[in-house]
Amino acid sequence: MKKRIPLFIVFLVGMLMIIQFFIPHRLSVTFYTGFLNWFTAMVLFALIIGIGTLLNRHFKKIKRKDDDWGFSIVTITGFFGMLLIGIFGGIGEGTLFMKLFEFVLTPLQATMFALLAFFIASAAFRAFRARTFEASLLLIAALIVMLGRVPIGDKLTFGFASTLTEWIFRIPNMAAKRGIQMGIALGMIATSLKIIFGIERSWLGSDD
Repeated sequence: MKKRIPLFIVFLVGMLMIIQFFIPHRLSVTFYTGFLNWFTAMVLFALIIGIGTLLNRHFKKIKRKDDDWGFSIVTITGFFGMLLIGIFGGIGEGTLFMKLFEFVLTPLQATMFALLAFFIASAAFRAFRARTFEASLLLIAALIVMLGRVPIGDKLTFGFASTLTEWIFRIPNMAAKRGIQMGIALGMIATSLKIIFGIERSWLGSDD
């Protein structure tokens, strides 16, 4: 019974959302708008559960003194610190909350992305080794795009590299991108139908 009720609710809501999409009627629009309002409320409850899970996990990590438990202290301190600052000091322009956001969090994010650039460059170096025909095509395309995007490279090729780069982005890249998007869309549809009809039940916490 614990699983049948959630499965029935998911099936009912899923079928109603599918049906209302094909019914251009005022009642259908009203139902959709009302459901979005309910969805917003459910997201808030999910946020509370997520915060509780995060804090519980880090408190347990500190209690057991697991590896890198000091980072858990930093996480909890930062969470409660920003929470209290936002509640008592506000989150508008010029407040301590926004100053911490702009001068602490934003630089940290920029640093993380800068570090990721080196990992991406390292992965690209390994991927561009022309050991196979596909890797050779990837290497040639990458060289053309880099030449087309760098001003000195465009001047060295008398504008040919930028023209070829635009063609690569507009034709082969767009075709591959749309193919990937279609594959993702079909995968989402298949997964959604499996969940609606109760074939996929891992979200219940069990594969039974």
